Amino acid sequence: MPEGDRAEGAVEDHVVLLDADGAPCGLAPRATVHSARTPLHLAFSCHVVDAGGRVLLTRRALGKRTWPGVWTNSFCGHPRQGESFPEAIARHARHELGMRVGAPREVLPEFRYRAVDASGVVENEVCPVFVALAQSDPVPNPDEVMDLRWVEPADLAALVDLAPWTLSPWAVAQVPQLGEALTPGSTP
Repeated sequence: MPEGDRAEGAVEDHVVLLDADGAPCGLAPRATVHSARTPLHLAFSCHVVDAGGRVLLTRRALGKRTWPGVWTNSFCGHPRQGESFPEAIARHARHELGMRVGAPREVLPEFRYRAVDASGVVENEVCPVFVALAQSDPVPNPDEVMDLRWVEPADLAALVDLAPWTLSPWAVAQVPQLGEALTPGSTP
C-alpha cells in the first residue's frame, strides 16, 4: 500500500454507525467496532468479474479479525463518512487487491446480515452488494488476501450449494440472490 494511503487510513479509518432503520447515527473507529457486540454499521461487498465472465474469489488472510482463512467474494469494506460507494470500492480494490475496477454496479441494494464467527466476533452490517469489472490483474495485499481464484459463476453457485462452510456467511447469502448479475452478458 502506498505510504500516503497508510497515513490517510490511520487518521480516517472509521465506520458509519446506523440505527435500526439504517439511518446514519454516528461514527466509530474501525479497529474497535467489531466485537461480540458489534453495532449495526454501513459496509459493502464487491464481486469482481473479468472480461470472460469469471468471478474473483479471495481467501481471507489468516490475520483477519473475522473469518480468517475463509473463501469469500472479491472484497468487502466500509465507506467512510462522505465517501461514495464507488470511491470506497476503488480504495478497497487498490488496498486489498492492488487492482483497478470499472464503475461498480449495485445489484443488491438492500442486503443486510448479521453473523457470528467461531471466535465470537459479530458482523452486523447493512451491506449493499456491487459487481465491478476488473481493469487490471490482482496483486493481493498479503495482510488482506492469502489466495485467490477466478471461477465460473456456475461453479461458485455449486460451491455455495455443496460446501457452504468453505465460504463466508455473507457470500453464501449473496450468491443465490445475485441471479444473472454474475453472468457474462450482464457484467457492468
